[in-house]
Formats: sequence, C-alpha cells, structure tokens
Amino acid sequence: MKKTGRNILTAAAVMLAVICFTSLPVRAESQDVISDGIFIGTIDVSGMTASQAEQAVSQYIDGLSEKTVTMNAVGDSQVAVTAGELGIAFANPSVVQDAVEFGKTGNVVQRYKALKDLQHQNKVFELEYDFNREKIRQVIVEQCAASNIQAVNASLVKGEDGFRVTPGQTGQIVDEEASLEQVYRYLLEEWNQEDAVIDLVISVDEPQGTEEELAAVKDILGTCTTSFSSSGKARSANVTNGCELVAGKTLYPGEEFSTYEAVSPFTEANGYYMAGSYLNGQVVDSLGGGICQVSTTLYNAVLLSELEVTERHNHSMIVTYVEPSADAAIAESAGKDFRFVNNTGHPIYIDGYVQDKNITFTIYGVETRPSTHKVSYESEVLSVTNPDTEVINISAQMPVGQVSVQSAHIGYKARLWKVVTEDGVEVSREQINSSSYKMVPRTATVGVATNDANAYNAIMAAVATNNIDHVRNIAATLVAFAPQPGEAVQLPTPPADQQPQTSPEAADQTPAPQPPAEQPPAEQPPAEQPPAEQPAG
Repeated sequence: MKKTGRNILTAAAVMLAVICFTSLPVRAESQDVISDGIFIGTIDVSGMTASQAEQAVSQYIDGLSEKTVTMNAVGDSQVAVTAGELGIAFANPSVVQDAVEFGKTGNVVQRYKALKDLQHQNKVFELEYDFNREKIRQVIVEQCAASNIQAVNASLVKGEDGFRVTPGQTGQIVDEEASLEQVYRYLLEEWNQEDAVIDLVISVDEPQGTEEELAAVKDILGTCTTSFSSSGKARSANVTNGCELVAGKTLYPGEEFSTYEAVSPFTEANGYYMAGSYLNGQVVDSLGGGICQVSTTLYNAVLLSELEVTERHNHSMIVTYVEPSADAAIAESAGKDFRFVNNTGHPIYIDGYVQDKNITFTIYGVETRPSTHKVSYESEVLSVTNPDTEVINISAQMPVGQVSVQSAHIGYKARLWKVVTEDGVEVSREQINSSSYKMVPRTATVGVATNDANAYNAIMAAVATNNIDHVRNIAATLVAFAPQPGEAVQLPTPPADQQPQTSPEAADQTPAPQPPAEQPPAEQPPAEQPPAEQPAG
C-alpha cells in the first residue's frame, strides 16, 4: 500500500513538471538557440545560435589580442608586445555546444530544473584561452635577450714586461626557459585581461678566469713564423691587419676559436686593401688578399701546441710560405674557416706580431707535456702535375697590344704527418691531413680592340699559334710602332715549333716553380703578391 502511494506521488510530480515545463516561454527554434541567462565567460550568449556565439567569443578574443604585454628584461630594458603577438587563441570551442545544449538534455525533470534555475541565476560557462609558447619564446630570445649584459671573462695582456691580468666583469642575462614558463603561467593563471607588465627571470652571468689561474699562463706551447718579404704594400698591410685582429685573445678550456670571425669583415673600414687572392684558378684582387697567410701561420703554431683542430682547408692552389699541406685557407664565398679548440686544462693566450715582413704567432699556456716530449710535422708530396699547355683568351674590351698573363701553377697532392719523439726516439707518426692543389696552365688575356684591320689580323694570327710569348712579342711590336692605318708593319716570326711555353718572363711574373725535394713552391701572382685564397687569403 505504501509502494502504491509513492508511485502516485512520483507520477504527480512528473505531470506537474511537464505542465510547468510546457508553460515556460519558448522561442522559435528553441533547440538551435541558447537559452536566456547563459554566459561564456563574461559574454552573454542568450538567444544566440552556435555560430553567433562562436563569433561573439572570437570578437572578444580579438579584443584581448590588442592588449599590451610588457616584459621587463635586463636593467631598465622593456619589450612591449600585444597578446596577439604572443599567439592568444580560443582554447575550448566545445563550450559553445555545451551552452546550446544546456536545458535541452536529460529527462524532463532535469531539463525543467535547469531552465527553472536560469530564472534565478545565470549559468556561466568558463571561457578558456591559450598562448603560443613558441611565439613567446621568439619574443624573449629575439627581443628581450638583446638587452643582455654578457659577462666579460678575465683576460691577459702581453707587454714588454710580461703578462698582466685584466679582471672579468659580471653580466646579467635573461633566463630564456625560466622566463618562458613565467610569462606563459602568468597569462593563463593571473592575467586580468588588461594591459600587463611581467618581470622576466634574470640570471647572473659569471665571468671565467681568476688572477691565480691566468698568472700560470707563461709557457710557450708552440710558435710559428712565416715570411711575406715578396709581398707588395697592400698585401703586407692585410697580413699585418689580420695579425692584429687575431693577437691578444685569451681562450679558456673547451672554448673554440674561429679565425674567420676574428678577422672579418673584409672591408676597408676593417683595415683591408685590395690585393691578390685565388678565385676559380685565377689570381684576382679582392679586399683582404693575403689573410690566409695569417690563418696558415696560426695553424702551424696550433699544431705545435697540440691543440684540437676542428676545421681546416687547404688552398685551391699551392702557396709558397709553408710546405704543402701545412696551409690553412679562409674563403668567405666557399665557407672555409680555420677553427680550433683549447683542449688543455688551462687558459691559453694567442700572441702575434709582424716584424721585418715576418708574421709570428705564439701560443702561451701551461705546459703539461714532459720535457722529453717533442712534436714536429713533415710534409709528404704524393704527386706532382706539371702544366703541359697554355690558354689564350681574347677580349674585345682590351685595346690591341695589351696582354695580361696569369702564371702557371703546378698541381700537387700532399699530406702532413705528425711525428712525436720521446728522448729523441720516434714513438708515433700520424697523418694529420691530406691536400689537393689544382694544376692551372699559364693563361693570357689578349686585347683585340682596334680600328686597324692590319693590327687586328696580326694579333689574331699570333693568338692562333697558342704561344703566349709570341703573342706578347707581336703585341709589343704593335704598341711600339703603331703604324698609320693602311701601313704595313714588320712583325716577329713565331717560334718554329710553336709549342706552348709554361715559364713566364721575369719582367712581369715570378718564374714558374720547379719543386725542390721537400718544399715545392708556387708561382707568385702579379705585382710580387704571394697567392691568397678568395676571399681573401
């Protein structure tokens, strides 16, 4: 009997709920629109369709994207960006469908109760937004970190009375990872959707080096001297300038030194002049020509110091100031650099100077090798390729009688051996590198521009012999006598065999190299300029 009574009461409640539910005001398309009193965040979406609600939220997010977020970096430095630049976005778009379905799901009692509650209290769905961590990182790295004050390591300065220590300076830097987390968490958890100011995480950047450890740097680990006595004024100035840019560097254990970074850029403002350098098998003038003698001399000092070489390239053609395979080229266009790492347990100091057209580099450090330990390097030539032809090009931009000659270059394949002795006895022999140098034939560019048909025919006939010396003789005669138009001129007879001659005349070129047993030299470019790699070696 009690069970029946409960059933009757339940049925009555359901009927009452149905009557009341159906008596609630109903809009047209009530299943497609959001009921009154529903908010997404602070946005009233009552009566909106799902697409209208999504648009309303998007407009709200667009408004937030214009808010300014200012990040306090090192010192008084500030970086101001918008929330949009930090990648603000609507993070829970499904909440729109939740708003549409509110009061329209569940049994009739649940729906009735939900809608009845809206008459007394609004239903607020949480609006969630997110930010793009990579965009935040980009702002911190590219803009905020620009104000970093890097630590200055303690360093050495060499004078006539020895070394003195320059104390280091503490720096301040933006902790990029910690600052990223700080900015991201603030925007998600503490931001009030207004303009904001956030302090980044600043770390102290401690300098390396103490006076005590630098005072121990006094031993010569390795030294090398090369001569540029045959260089002209411009190339000599470039070698001197490059030496000054490299010298005086203190390198701590594990640090890598880039010669290119030390001596670049190759500009007049950085102290460079036009001088001979190698490019595509030719000697051409470029800013900084001769700089590779700087890197090569440093390379040999580094080898003798037994430091770790991490990048080294040979020249495209042989050079004369060191043995084959003992060179180190720099070429900006080819991405060539000479780099090495201080693999000792102590700081090292790079000393360099120029005197009497000699460049010297000395590596100072703390000598830990026993006095019985000696290291030397031997160059081994594997093959020699001599030029067996000549190349003559004509130029309509050069006047008839003008001849520009590029000397021949012998091709070599070589390798460098490191030889270690203990108490005068060889204990190891290790190949350090291998090098291949191009063979380049003697080349001439001959001017043919003239209004004199006889002169033109004469020079072209000389070119046809493919003999540079004969071409130069004809050109010299044309210039010396310069006949009037229509007049004939007596020209020298070409050699009987008309075979190419690979040795240039001493009047304008250094003689082609004839390799000695151990150190085959390279021919020198015009104007007494030793060859250099492009650019600008």
